[in-house]
Amino acid sequence: MERILEPELMDEENQARAYSEADFSEPHNMFVDEFRQTFPEQKIGGHVLDLGCGPADVTVRFAKAFPESKIEAIDGAEAMLQYGQQRIEHERLTDQITLIHEILPATTRLRQQYDVIISNSLLHHLADPATLWDTIRHKCADNGSVFIMDLMRPASQQQAKQFVELYASNEPEVLQRDFFYSLLAAHRPNEVGTQLEKAGLDWLSVKALTDRHLVIFGQRAVCT
Repeated sequence: MERILEPELMDEENQARAYSEADFSEPHNMFVDEFRQTFPEQKIGGHVLDLGCGPADVTVRFAKAFPESKIEAIDGAEAMLQYGQQRIEHERLTDQITLIHEILPATTRLRQQYDVIISNSLLHHLADPATLWDTIRHKCADNGSVFIMDLMRPASQQQAKQFVELYASNEPEVLQRDFFYSLLAAHRPNEVGTQLEKAGLDWLSVKALTDRHLVIFGQRAVCT
């Protein structure tokens, strides 16, 4: 099945509310756990960039797991950021997390470089995946770590429907709809590998994590 694009921004009020209220504890805790396992000996502090943070659920979980980090989280959907700000204030993390309304490839409001770059479920929204890879190439500091988790495209639309039934049958209709179309818009590991090679990011690796998730990860070498 070929990739079928979906809208890059999720800025509808009902979408933002549904995503903010949904229970994503399993995949979002998995994001943090996999990050720990990928970089087990690394002390995570300094400046972290979260690309495509949505309502900041992963951002908050990451901040709690790594309290010495200082996180700037960006998203292009203002409705998502409004719910994200509410979550951050509720968790009393306003000193640790700053939300920024920015639509890639624009990065005018960001720092020059970051010690850690994370992203969850942004890649499949981008019409041109190079938008993400270019940002990482320019914003990841020497010796910086990158960890990205995203959906992985199934073999067919029928399998995508099965995944919706299996994993999202109890969710609101808007989430079931978005999950289906996000699966159709997602990439496969071999496709991501080709993208990384083209972008000159040979220090990043990609692997399938679950039947519907893949991860891209690595640590940038110090330039000499």
